[in-house]
Amino acid sequence: MKIVSVVGARPQFVKSAPVGRALREAGINEVLLHTGQHYDYGMSEVFFEELGIRQPDYNLGAGSGSHAAQTAAMLTGIEDVLVKERPDGLLIYGDTNSTLAGALAAAKLGVPVAHVEAGLRSYNRAMPEEINRVVADSLSRLLFCPTQVAVDNLAREGVTGGVHIVGDVMYDAILAAFQRSNVPTFQRSNMLDRLGLASGGYLLATVHRASNTDNVDNLRGIISALSQAGEPVVFPVHPRTRKAMEVAGIEPGANLRAIEPVSYLEMLALEKHARKILTDSGGVQKEALWFGVPCVTMRTETEWVETVECGWNTLTGTDPARILAAIHAPRPAGNPPQVYGDGKASERIASLLKGAF
Repeated sequence: MKIVSVVGARPQFVKSAPVGRALREAGINEVLLHTGQHYDYGMSEVFFEELGIRQPDYNLGAGSGSHAAQTAAMLTGIEDVLVKERPDGLLIYGDTNSTLAGALAAAKLGVPVAHVEAGLRSYNRAMPEEINRVVADSLSRLLFCPTQVAVDNLAREGVTGGVHIVGDVMYDAILAAFQRSNVPTFQRSNMLDRLGLASGGYLLATVHRASNTDNVDNLRGIISALSQAGEPVVFPVHPRTRKAMEVAGIEPGANLRAIEPVSYLEMLALEKHARKILTDSGGVQKEALWFGVPCVTMRTETEWVETVECGWNTLTGTDPARILAAIHAPRPAGNPPQVYGDGKASERIASLLKGAF
């Protein structure tokens, strides 16, 4: 049995690591295709090294560009690989342009599609990721959902066949990262030593979504709030965000430590030791929950609604006053619930793929 797995962005590298291991253990031949959506060392290569992912069988080198140009380049390359490899199925992850291109190319060639993180919805069609999710789910034969909420979202759209709750593969990845890196790394990271920070003595911020980076008012509001936080803010800056700040002439405050993108293990360590996390990322919201760190999501909606419902994630949008209020709000009582599975999602996915294809 042969499966082509399509990845292209750093969250997908993280998800594909435990799934790839589970596929090999199940005796499934995985052909790994990297679209090249994220392509520099800090956004791509270091993740393969840290997560123990073998080098891709194909790298399309699609690079950056408009949504249409990037997706078109990926479509052509993925189609060529599928025609050559003739796989039994194609596996896609999440909600990026790589996800969309993989689903479209496979569907047009009659190759069955399986979607990891199916059923997520923000119900904001202005988000490119939301369009990618909806199209990918509509073209998938197997839909691997992290939670019952995702299953219910699909049911409302009339999608019930091939739907399975498997849990969240990112939780699998975190557990594997602990094993690979030796747990003491997370107890006291040399990353904190290099930055001169104490555990619990800083905020961590990430900003990368187009709705924030491409909207000057939104980006200015976020940086303004972070600069007024009154405590150190570690800010690994996505290349797109850095460029947008430079073009708009947005200068961070003296408390804002704008650093280059960090590796997966470094990011996990920064998350674990932060007092609070501010982000517009989907994956970081869940990682914050797993580490028991309160999260502030600088968006007006989230596809990970469980994090908000349990009180450990606050949606603020980009209004500085709301962001600052969330920064200074008290920590939730007790420990957060573990709502995203048991760390065995990858094994379930491999088993379901083997049975279906």
